[in-house]
Formats: sequence, structure tokens, C-alpha cells
Amino acid sequence: MSTPEPNPSASRRTWAWVIAACVVVVAVVVAVIVATRPDDDAAAPQPTTSTTSTTSTPAATPSDTPTATTTTTAAPAGCAATDDTTPEDANVAEVADVDGDGREDQGWITGGADRRFGITTASGATFSAAIDSASPEPASAVVQVVQTDKVPIALVDLGREALLLSLSGCAVTPVQNAQGEPYTFDRGFGDAGTGVGCTSDGGVLRLAGLNALSADDGATFDVTQTFVDLSADGRTATNGDAEQVATGAAKDDPVVTTAQEVSCGDLVAGEDGPSEPRS
Repeated sequence: MSTPEPNPSASRRTWAWVIAACVVVVAVVVAVIVATRPDDDAAAPQPTTSTTSTTSTPAATPSDTPTATTTTTAAPAGCAATDDTTPEDANVAEVADVDGDGREDQGWITGGADRRFGITTASGATFSAAIDSASPEPASAVVQVVQTDKVPIALVDLGREALLLSLSGCAVTPVQNAQGEPYTFDRGFGDAGTGVGCTSDGGVLRLAGLNALSADDGATFDVTQTFVDLSADGRTATNGDAEQVATGAAKDDPVVTTAQEVSCGDLVAGEDGPSEPRS
């Protein structure tokens, strides 16, 4: 039995299909590989820029730490208001601040047999004392603050004498001398002086008794002053030593005229304070 010869054409077609199939398989494999291959740019680790903003907060110090500000307004000093008021018939004048509240107060004098000197403060307090003197002369007064400890006083001129009154403690109190008696200044009717004034010493007024004496019937005068020191409450007075302030001064010299009146600083009784009303 004879063996058939192979068909060359069929063999070639078979190999063509095999080769085509291999090509297709290779193409598919390549496509798969390409499709599944990670992108170089995406796969490569991206540089990460981490920007950390750090704000340095300094530790708080007492001056940096906000604190609540409390404004404290101190109540002004002053005498407590009273039910008493200035008498309707009194002569009234603005005077120095006697109770330390920074406001001017009022001084007043009433007339008649029971005449009184008093103070009515800006805070509404009224206090007074009788003018204890037998002098028939109308009363007039000046009010000032003297010494470094700011003692408020009143000088009441009665023509023949001058009374010294303390205005401390929201009261009018006659000042006492070393013997426990009311302190008075002579106005030329005694042998102790002719007037009273207040001398500026370093910007502070100091109370002084004044004496102007003449040896030639009033043509010229020698003037002395004696400082008067008050206690802290102004209730007692002590004399210092007398000292000469002028010799042979003319009668119209200010040092002489001042020694013959009742004044304190620039204030003169009868001109710069209350005066007794004329009936």
C-alpha cells in the first residue's frame, strides 16, 4: 500500500496560521504588559514638601499678661454734711479750704449780743463758735491754712484784740495758750503787740504776733515778730522767740502797717473775709 505524499500547500498554510497566532499571542502579551506596567512618573515616589509653620509664642511675662484695670477714685476728704446751715442774717464770704476737699468754703459772722463766727463747707457742714469778747468793735475775720502740717485757722479782729480759732476737726475751737487760757493777740491796747500776721517761710505761712513800737511819737517804728507754733490739731499755741524785723521804719512802711493790722498772707481782716453785719 502506497503512502500518500504530503501536500506542500497545506503545510505552508498551517505554518502561516501558527505564525500568525504566535504573533497575535505576543502582541496580546505585550499589550497586557504595557497596560499593567506602572507609569514611571506615577510610580516614582513624589518628593513631599512638608511645610510646617511654627509660630514661636514667647512665655507670658507679668507685663505681657493682660490684667484687669481697676480705677479707684478716692472719695474726697471733707466734713460730713450737717443739718445746721448758715444763718440768714450772717455776713458771708468765700474763704480758704478748711476741710481738705480741694474746694473753697464759706466763713460767716452774725451780729448782735450773741454774735458768732462760723464755717459752712462746700460739702455741706456748718459749725461755729461764739465770739467771746467784751470789745464793742465790729468783728471781722480772715481764714487761712498755716504751717507745713496745714492747720486751718481763723483770726477774728475785734479792734482791741484778735482771737485765734482752730478750724480743725470740723469745728471752731478757741486756741489755748500754754496756761490753758484763750490765745489772743494784742492790738495796741496791751503791751504784748499791735497786730498779727503770717510770714511766708519757704512757701509755707507761719503765724506770728507783731509789735510796732515808736520812740518818737510815731515818726519811725521798730518792728518785732514772734512766731506762734500750733499743735497738729491747732488747739494749742506756743510762742517762739521775738526777733527784730525793722528798725526806724517810717509809719507808712508796709512792715509797719502790716504790724498794726490783722492779716495772714495776703488776706486782711475787714477786706478779705466776713465782717459783722451792721445793725
